[in-house]
This record gives sequence, C-alpha cells and structure tokens, in this order.
Amino acid sequence: MTQSFKEVVAWQKAHNFVLMVYNATKQYPSFERFGLCSQFQRAAVSIPANIAEGYRRDGMADKLRFLNIVQGSLEEYRYYVLLSKDLGYIGLDAYDMMNDAMECTSRLLNAYYKGIKNRNIL
Repeated sequence: MTQSFKEVVAWQKAHNFVLMVYNATKQYPSFERFGLCSQFQRAAVSIPANIAEGYRRDGMADKLRFLNIVQGSLEEYRYYVLLSKDLGYIGLDAYDMMNDAMECTSRLLNAYYKGIKNRNIL
C-alpha cells in the first residue's frame, strides 16, 4: 500500500514527461507561448495532477473518474506531441522520447485503473 501519490509509478512517469514538455516548449517560437505551448503544458500537467487528486478520493467510482480524465488528457498530449513534430518544433528524437514516455505512462495507468476496478488497489 502506498502512502503518497508520489509512490504511484504512473504518476512518477507522468511527472517526468511534464518536465520534458516544459523543456521542449522553451524552444518553441514566441508566438506559440499562449497557443500551443500553453495547451501542451496544461494537458501534460493535467495527467499527474489528476492522478494525484484521484489518489486521495474515497471510493472506487470517484478514483476511476479521475483516472478516466487522465486518459483523455493523455490523448490530448498525444496529439500535441504529433502536432509539435509536424510543425517542426521538435525533432524526431524528441518526438520518439516524448511518445515513448506517454505510452509507458498509459500502460501503467491502465494497470492502475484495472487494479482499482478489481479492488486490488484502493
């Protein structure tokens, strides 16, 4: 049993790719500061933030609702990584690294979700 959301491996991975997003968006054109940068950062931050918020919620349904929100944010993040690559704001190496981090987080999140749903984790 974990004592803090910081011990949830999916949260740890999500936190790491938030740091990747902030690092990458420093290099974006200044006109994207309040556009793509802001949206990309908000989607990325939403993922570990909702894992953390759901962690302390009582009851399975409430926890699962927050994790479902995380899944939506992961898909939004997936699009922003692709868009950033297609616009030439990040290279293929950065794209692969960010995409791999997102895929790993998604797999861990799915396992966490199933563990809660099967009442193995509460």
